[in-house]
Amino acid sequence: MADRLIIVESPAKANTIKKFLGGNTKVVASMGHIRDLPKSKLGVNIENDFEPEYINIRGKGELIKSLKKEASKASKVYLATDPDREGEAIAWHLAHILEIDENSESRITFNEITKDAVKEAIKKPRTLDKNLIDAQQARRVLDRIVGYKISPLLWAKVRKGLSAGRVQSVAVRLIVEREEEIEKFVPEEYWNIYAKLSDKETKTIFEAKLVGKDEKKLELSNEKQVNEILKEIEKEKYIVKSIKKSEKKRSPAPAFTTSTLQQEASRKLGFTIKKTMSVAQALYEGVKIGDRGLTGLITYMRTDSVRISEVARSAAKKHIEKTYGKEYYENRYYKSKADSQDAHEAIRPSYIELTPDSIKESLNADQYKLYRLIYNRFIASQMASAVYDTMSVSIDAGKYNFKSNGQKLKFKGFIALYVETEEEDGEKIPDLKENEELKKEKLNAKQSFTEPPARYTEASLVKALEEKGIGRPSTYSPIITTIIDRRYIEREQKQLVPTELGKVVNKILTGNFSDIVNVDFTAQKEKDFDNIAEGKENWKNTIRSFYKPFEEELLQAQKDLEHVQLEEEVSDVPCEKCGRMMVVKYGRFGKFLACPGYPECKNTKPIVETIKEVCPKCGGKILVKKSKKGRKFYICENNPNGNCDFISWNKPGSKPKTKKNRKTTKK
Repeated sequence: MADRLIIVESPAKANTIKKFLGGNTKVVASMGHIRDLPKSKLGVNIENDFEPEYINIRGKGELIKSLKKEASKASKVYLATDPDREGEAIAWHLAHILEIDENSESRITFNEITKDAVKEAIKKPRTLDKNLIDAQQARRVLDRIVGYKISPLLWAKVRKGLSAGRVQSVAVRLIVEREEEIEKFVPEEYWNIYAKLSDKETKTIFEAKLVGKDEKKLELSNEKQVNEILKEIEKEKYIVKSIKKSEKKRSPAPAFTTSTLQQEASRKLGFTIKKTMSVAQALYEGVKIGDRGLTGLITYMRTDSVRISEVARSAAKKHIEKTYGKEYYENRYYKSKADSQDAHEAIRPSYIELTPDSIKESLNADQYKLYRLIYNRFIASQMASAVYDTMSVSIDAGKYNFKSNGQKLKFKGFIALYVETEEEDGEKIPDLKENEELKKEKLNAKQSFTEPPARYTEASLVKALEEKGIGRPSTYSPIITTIIDRRYIEREQKQLVPTELGKVVNKILTGNFSDIVNVDFTAQKEKDFDNIAEGKENWKNTIRSFYKPFEEELLQAQKDLEHVQLEEEVSDVPCEKCGRMMVVKYGRFGKFLACPGYPECKNTKPIVETIKEVCPKCGGKILVKKSKKGRKFYICENNPNGNCDFISWNKPGSKPKTKKNRKTTKK
């Protein structure tokens, strides 16, 4: 008979914890949630003050039976689910099912799965945090009401099976509106003039850019204007007006939060947000490391705090001074944002002595890459600043003003280990003197055009959501996964592009539920949840204040949409059965063509997407297809019948030449 039973969420976490504890302790997994709202109905009793109607999750009967049996044999049960709101709610549901008194000290949490952290947690059990549980309940109930009340409108107007999520719909709106900005964007022409100059003593050539005329900023918008200036300055003397030398320091970034880890892993490793969180979860729960066995390598990976413990800070100091030297260490403290939940630390390695290269053989390729990123970022966050010598030179050519900036790395500091963004040394400017005359080697004029705003990537969307206060560390990955799975958004390379379905759904939601898809409104709900978690707000009050205006909006939308028929997109493809022009419909797997004569004529056919470039092997049409994971690829129309074997991830043919970046050169 086990004296103690510890319940965690996953088997991997259970196995890592087991080795820290004696034989009188059993560790088992709940496999995530065991109770939830039913899928078949709303599951929220609106008449009874929004009381949730929880049920045991289908398929977990045997697991629940096993957990009850183990709990009945133990003298003490500890609920050790994850240290966040979701984990607190899972612990609460476990307490209900196992008939554990909510007011008993049965809840334990740890930010890292190490022997010290686990044993310390067992020494200090606490009661369940009802405020955290209520914050999770408020989110769950609010999301359920929105989803189950709005979705039937989408079924009636677009197609069956669609759904509207509260936070996901805002994310779709951001992506759709960005696409609209891009489509409406009109490029504007601009030019820059550069002078290649050299000093008489060393003959070193460097570049200076035209910045003004008579000390006023100069903007060049057309070739005629540029040619006039080039003519004016052709025979001018280039005189050094002023030289400014200084020292610039560049400080390291703090250790990762969830969102910064997701952004950096996307940018540096090419990981999707979902993949980053999956790999991080494995590193947190435990990986088999040689003789050490299962070892939790990083602290909890859902956090928006940049705080680190004094123990970790001390370990980092020893490692930096031993590896790089005392001058490379700097005791740094970072301040978390005002609205961050500072319950646990930033993401860092659990054991400083386990350097990435020392355990590389125990990790798979993805685990090694992500662990190395986390480890190096944390160590770098406690290192000295990089130091640069900088020089800024102002040069006059008659009444025209040029400028050249250069910098040289003087002391590497943290960038000896970790570079967040590459910073070039800049122009190698010779040691000039004021009033010195320079030799003009060449003049270049470069034409460019303003660029539209970039499409969102997963990383930039996470950054935008965080900046706007939408969602929390635990929700960024599910938000993106959901809108892609629902086919409201597609990935093109790394960019997120709205589908026609996404645009249609967004149009209905923005036109009829202005609050639900409003960025500020959604951010305010997050603040409400935070207030509930801190005990400042009652969760039922939050739902009540939301529901009344929402219900009025819902009734109005039902009236407004009752007689609205969405215009169908008519194709140029005739139905071969009845001759009507086929229309575009939306199915589970995207767009397809259907005869508008349904049900009289039930003819449907897939939409074949082609590109203007021809097959480089046989000259046939190139079809655009999608892999099971939604990635586009290009295949010759003659490939399926065996007459041509062309197939490629890359679009064939080169981009057409444009006027962009055209150069005019004068000597």
